[in-house]
Amino acid sequence: MIRFLLLFSRQGKLRLQRWFTAISEREKKKIIRDMTTMVLARQPRSCNFLHWKDLKVIYKRYASLYFCLAIDNQENELIALEVIQRYVELLDKYFGNVCELDIIFNFEKAYFILDEFLIGGEIQETSKQMVNRAIEASDMLQEGDSSEWFEVELFG
Repeated sequence: MIRFLLLFSRQGKLRLQRWFTAISEREKKKIIRDMTTMVLARQPRSCNFLHWKDLKVIYKRYASLYFCLAIDNQENELIALEVIQRYVELLDKYFGNVCELDIIFNFEKAYFILDEFLIGGEIQETSKQMVNRAIEASDMLQEGDSSEWFEVELFG
């Protein structure tokens, strides 16, 4: 099971976080601090797998963002790396070559894409096409709601 997913910049600024287990805010801050310092201190050619406490930490750098995932010790690291890769592919598909600014200014959409892909620390949908269809349907629904509101305001 995935315990948490963190996205942070090369400067250590947290951009996105999703917790799949109940943890106090104080503990979350400590984990975030530990993860950012531990991952950022590693050499670029180092292995992307770490052991931390009773978890395995898997991270991958894409452009200026680090995607960091913590899993239980009995879980497969390569599947976790594939989860990160799939999430980045989904973000790329939606934003068109995703960058840090896309995450900053459209964080709610980044969370929505993550929630369509993962639920409760487990993969919900493996098909990129199905996730993209759900995202498109949500966008269409939001566009429909805003146009109806506009019509009501103008002609109401």
